Amino acid sequence: MNRKNVYSRPQLSCLVILRILIGWYFMYEGLAKIFNPNWSSYPYLLDSKGFFAPIFISLTDYPFLVDVINYINMYGLTIIGLCMILGCFVSIANIGAIGLLSLYYLSHPPLIGVHYLIPPEGSYLWVDKNLVMLGAVLVQHFFPSSHYIGIDRYIFRKFRKTQEQ
Repeated sequence: MNRKNVYSRPQLSCLVILRILIGWYFMYEGLAKIFNPNWSSYPYLLDSKGFFAPIFISLTDYPFLVDVINYINMYGLTIIGLCMILGCFVSIANIGAIGLLSLYYLSHPPLIGVHYLIPPEGSYLWVDKNLVMLGAVLVQHFFPSSHYIGIDRYIFRKFRKTQEQ
C-alpha cells in the first residue's frame, strides 16, 4: 500500500495540529492531577448521574478501586497525551482516549434538569466537551497522521516495507 499523497498538505497539517492539541489537553489534565496531592476521582464518581450512575457510585465503596481509578486517570491521561503529541503508538492512545472519554460522558451526561456538584464550564444539552473531544479522537483514529509526521513513522517503517512487498 502506498501511503504517499493520501492527504494534501493542508489536510495533514490540520490533522497533526488536531492530534497535538488533543494530546496537550490530555497530557495537561493528567499532569494537573499528578501534581495535585489532594486530587481524587472519589467526588466525581459520587456525583455521577444518568443511567450508569449506580455503577460509578458503587465503585466508591471500595477504596482500592478508587486508588486504581485515580492512577488510571492520572497516568492514563498523561501517557495518552504524550503519545499523541509525539505521534508514538497513537492508535493505542486513541483507543485509550475513546475509553476514558466514553466513561466520563456516561458518568456525567449533560441531561435536562441534571445538576452536578462540580459546575460545568458551560450550558450543555446532550453534547458536552467530552463528547466533542470523543468525536475529535475518532477523527484522529480514522484519519491517522502519525505514520506521516510522528515517531510512528519510524517505528512502523519496517512493517510498512513488509506490507508493500
